[in-house]
Amino acid sequence: MVFDPRSAILPSCDTIVVLASETREGVTMLAKNSDRPPLECQPLFSAPRRRHREGATVHCQYLEIPQVPETAAVIGSRPFWLFGFEHGLNEYGVAIGNEAVLTREDLPATGLLGMDLVRLGLERGRSAREATEVIGALIERWGQGGSAAYDFDFRYSGSFMIADHAEAYVLESSGRQWAARKVDGRACISNRLTLGEFDFGSADAASYARERGWIGVDESCDFARAYARTDADDPLFARARLARSGELAGRGGKRTLREMFAMLRDHYESGACCLSQKRYSAIIVVIRSGVEREEGLPLLAPP
Repeated sequence: MVFDPRSAILPSCDTIVVLASETREGVTMLAKNSDRPPLECQPLFSAPRRRHREGATVHCQYLEIPQVPETAAVIGSRPFWLFGFEHGLNEYGVAIGNEAVLTREDLPATGLLGMDLVRLGLERGRSAREATEVIGALIERWGQGGSAAYDFDFRYSGSFMIADHAEAYVLESSGRQWAARKVDGRACISNRLTLGEFDFGSADAASYARERGWIGVDESCDFARAYARTDADDPLFARARLARSGELAGRGGKRTLREMFAMLRDHYESGACCLSQKRYSAIIVVIRSGVEREEGLPLLAPP
């Protein structure tokens, strides 16, 4: 069965990051609500740091790709049937959460899932910047595709919040194209493209859009305007939730851990909190600077 997102109002994902300079505790916090089905078992999965032989490969959900020489220790929320994570963190204090976004691109049956990219970014990135570049390179090389739902065909591109103790990035994508922007203090993402201007991304993001008439010949590349779907203004019903997350994260003063919990539990009447719609997994990651690797993984605090 092919899923038509316009056929019903869906719960969806929301991710918020507040950098250390903007929190009372002086730590970076990443918070996410996830919209995986409530009966889909999603245990925490952990893997130690590993070295891999030359020529080794890794089996992702639908693709087998070359492995890197060493992968970091990771922990993540892993749906029972998937290789990848909804959200997670690694031994270097990098945390990633992802969202589904529907774009102009029709995705193939075989490619990387957003959850694959979360796990691969954590295994291969020692900083938020490096993990962002890893995910971008994987998107360009292998593309995105395949169903992210267990019992029906639901394909989408990924949007990611990627943070460490010092900085964070928003990465948004469409098929093999991607764009990223560094976060200034606080940021939120949901199930819609948001990036206009961006700091770096796929080299042909602008030319690819121009060739298809999505932007004018002389226009700069506004990523969201170029790649967002035009047949539905808000196909995953994210506009109100994104506005609510931005309102809560952006209020005056420095954010606290208690406030981050409250944001995940917020029941704004438009559906700002996916917990209110009975689909959930949630995470708050607290990332401190100067954490010695021997101390173990950074704090993962369940709300």
